[in-house]
Amino acid sequence: MKAVLLVGGEGTRLRPLTCNTVKAMVPILNRPFLEHLLRYLSSYGVDDIILAMCYLPDRIESYFGDGSRFGVKLTYVMEESPLGTAGAVKNAEEHLDDRFLVFNGDIFTDIDLGDMLAFHRRNQATATIALTPVEDPTAYGVVETESDGRVRRFVEKPPREEVTSNRINAGIYVLEREVLGGIPPGTHFMFEHHLFPQLLAAGARVYGYDSDGYWIDIGTPEKYLQVHLDLLEGRGTTALMDRLACAGACPGAEGSIHPTALVEGQVVFGEGCSVGPGVHIRGPVAVGDGCCILADAVVDSCVLWPNVQVGKAARLRKCVVGLNSRIGDGSRVEEGSIVADNVTIPERSHLAPESRVWPDEDRR
Repeated sequence: MKAVLLVGGEGTRLRPLTCNTVKAMVPILNRPFLEHLLRYLSSYGVDDIILAMCYLPDRIESYFGDGSRFGVKLTYVMEESPLGTAGAVKNAEEHLDDRFLVFNGDIFTDIDLGDMLAFHRRNQATATIALTPVEDPTAYGVVETESDGRVRRFVEKPPREEVTSNRINAGIYVLEREVLGGIPPGTHFMFEHHLFPQLLAAGARVYGYDSDGYWIDIGTPEKYLQVHLDLLEGRGTTALMDRLACAGACPGAEGSIHPTALVEGQVVFGEGCSVGPGVHIRGPVAVGDGCCILADAVVDSCVLWPNVQVGKAARLRKCVVGLNSRIGDGSRVEEGSIVADNVTIPERSHLAPESRVWPDEDRR
């Protein structure tokens, strides 16, 4: 079984975290997001994977290589310019010779792929779209189906008063190879706006697969933080969880936790972390490689990327701090704040809730 992963986006919605980091490489529990996705796919026997790429491909290829280290075979396919979701798959057509899967590049899920594939085969579908319920469907593409799951129509980002279903397109598809014939080559073409409505109009067998599995679009800083909290608190799962050290384990090789530090709840430490005296870490928390948390600091429900320094008596709550950044002594970083890479927060600063702190060279 082959899968095409759409990892060509620039991650604009996830800035400032993606100023220097490709979206597919942002860390989830200290491992690149794409690594979680590859392990998830291989657990279902999907081990021949095509990466549809456009933006900074070298960052991905240098880490994953041919994929053998992760139990898969990787093929890299480049777009000269963005081709849209369906156009990117068309660009990989020469590598597809049978039924295949497609994943949007910002979806974290534990949907049962085996059951979805069985559903697709049972209904002799041309295309099967994973559906997931959301509280507010107005920001997504709503999918209306018949009682047997056959798709009736698509409603893209409906106004609240016109919402007829809370089941949205989850960005995961099982497709027969014949659908590629309906995608023009070298053209910006979308599954949501173009191919799926086109298939419906032609009478093709398009089905929606309902799932109650964990699903989240990690494409915004708020959702990026949320996926960490969800995974560590057991609301979602990852194929890498058994490889991660949780619940106050030691912080990897050459790391240390001072005897007077308090580590509570589910905490993942990277390699070589240092936790000073009087520190209080309240999980769920992910601490990246080489982080240093100085005396009497409090870190509560946060994500720290590698080589972050948290100053003495600093207070961090429900925030994300990017690579190589420094939080000054006595500073407060409030809920929802996002600090980009290579930023220094001066001593005794106060970042209000929902703050966005950019490096000077990347301010927008």
